[in-house]
This record gives sequence, C-alpha cells and structure tokens, in this order.
Amino acid sequence: MPYDDTNKPNGVEHHQVEYGDQVIRFTLERKNVKNVNLHIKPDMTVAVSANPSVPLEFILDFVKQKGPWIMKNVHYFKDVQPESERKREFVSGESFQFLGKQYRLRVEEAQDEGVMLDGGFIYLRVKNVTDTVRKRNLFDQWMREQANGVFSESLEKVYLSLQKYDIPKPEIQIRTMKARWGSCLRDSHAILLNFELIKAPKYCIEYVILHELTHFLHKNHNERFYGFLSALMPDWEKRKAILDEEIVRDL
Repeated sequence: MPYDDTNKPNGVEHHQVEYGDQVIRFTLERKNVKNVNLHIKPDMTVAVSANPSVPLEFILDFVKQKGPWIMKNVHYFKDVQPESERKREFVSGESFQFLGKQYRLRVEEAQDEGVMLDGGFIYLRVKNVTDTVRKRNLFDQWMREQANGVFSESLEKVYLSLQKYDIPKPEIQIRTMKARWGSCLRDSHAILLNFELIKAPKYCIEYVILHELTHFLHKNHNERFYGFLSALMPDWEKRKAILDEEIVRDL
C-alpha cells in the first residue's frame, strides 16, 4: 500500500510499493518534466520525478515494474561498491571501468613509473609494487589526465552543433560529485562535470555535455529544453538510460 509522509519538504512526497516479499520506498518530486524519471543514488535512495499531471497509481505501477532493476542496483551500492572501495589495493587482477569498458590492472615493477592502456589491460608501472599510496596516486593522476583530454575533446565535438546559437564556448571544470553527472554554471560560463564520467562511454559523456550546454539557452527542464535537446540529439534518452544502468547518478 502507498503511504504519504506528512512531512513533505520542498514538495517531496514519500511512497512505497511492495515487490515480492520486499518493500521499495521512494521519494516523489512533482516538477515540469516530460517523462517519469527514476534514479537510484549511491546512498541507495530511490528517487522519482514526474509531471504533476501523472496519476499516482501510474507512478506506483511504474516503480513496481522497475523492481528487478531497482533491487539489482540497490544491492550493487549496498554490497559491491563499499566493499570494492575498502579492498582496492591496486594489485594485478583488479578491474577498473574506463570509457564504458572493464579493464584488468597489471602492476609491474619499473624505474620509469607511469600508467598506460594496452588492449584489455591498464598497466601500472611503479618502482615499489607494494607502495599502495604511490600506486593509487599514479593511477588517479592518469585517470584525471584522461578525463581532462576526453571531456575537452567531447566539448569541442558537441559545441559545433550550438555555435550558431551564439553561445560562447564554456570552460570545463571537473569535480567528483555524489549525485550529479554535471551542472551548468551560468554566471561563470562554465560547465561542471563529474570526474566519474570518465567511466562512461564517450557518447554518454557527449550527452551530459549537451545537456549542460542546453541550459545556457533554456534554464529550466521544461518542454522547450527537452525539445531543443531532442532536436540536436534524438537518442539522448537512450544515452541517459545507459548512464543510469552502468553508473547510477542523478542528472
């Protein structure tokens, strides 16, 4: 049975549906969006946004239908992610996600330290293979260099389709964020991108960049915003769905 929490800050409602012998609790925010959107955040919060005209019963059925996907991702954040972060030691055999693919790490002792990608492996060369801090720093530096290059290249590609709208090309700022893929900083004319995006395929990165660039023309997520987005990238919803499946965040 659905329930309403009497405390509804900022118009956010609290509901639940039964899925098998489990209960899925979720927040519902009514706003001017085209579709019913469902996201699972890293803190395992299930969040739904929908237009005020969508009946509650439809939303409850929608969440129930998404039950298998919801439970899969909730268990991922609950069981896999925290454990993997605690046990990450940067040793040969560990798996890392990069541009939509999984790569195995190979750690090698070498005087010339560095990281390189070759085939299905990421090679981490370090003087002392037992120095976890040094290995983590080398790997993180390499990933950030890759993010800077890939994000800049993607911006150049996407920006071409918006030049005629007289939008000055913004600068890119990169930051690790818990609950957003990106953000449009209109006042400073920049777009903020989540460092975690480097794990996603390039076409998903391009979607996020276009999404944020569109905010320079249409501030809110209204019909004009999504119409413009669809005109420039007709398959944006598929790209967004891939992001939600692979690395769940709330855009």
